[in-house]
Amino acid sequence: MTDIAFHFGAPDRLAYAYRILRKASTSGHRVWVLTPPELLARVDADLWGLSATDFVAHCTASAAPQVRARSAVVLSDSMLGRDASATVLLNLGDDVPEGFGSFARLVEVVSHDGPDRDSARARWKAYTAQGYTITRHDVARRANA
Repeated sequence: MTDIAFHFGAPDRLAYAYRILRKASTSGHRVWVLTPPELLARVDADLWGLSATDFVAHCTASAAPQVRARSAVVLSDSMLGRDASATVLLNLGDDVPEGFGSFARLVEVVSHDGPDRDSARARWKAYTAQGYTITRHDVARRANA
C-alpha cells in the first residue's frame, strides 16, 4: 500500500517541494511530480535556477527517453506516460492523482493558503476513505523547534 505523507504549514509551498525533491533525488529516489499545467513551466524554471549545490536533475515528461532515464525527477501535468521506475509521487495539484496507488510513496505539500488547505482536506478525506493511513508532518512546528 502506498505510504502517504502530508507536509502541512509550508510558508512557501514550492520552495518546500523543491527541498523535498533535493532530498529524494540525493537519496537515489526517482520522483514523478504532478503539477497543474499552468505551474509546470514555473517549476521547471525554478529547478533550473537553484544554486549548483542544490541542483535537482530533472526534465519534463515530454523530454527524450534517454534524458528521462537520467533524470531523478520528471515533471508532468498528467499521469500519462508515467515512468514506471518512479517510486515517489509529489502531488502539486488540487485533486487526488489517478493511479497514485502504483507508487511506493505519495507526498502532498500544503501551504497556509485557505484554498490550498481546503483542497488538501478533501484529498486527505479521499485517501482515508480508501483505507490509507496518512503521516502528518507539521512544517511550521518543525521550523520553530
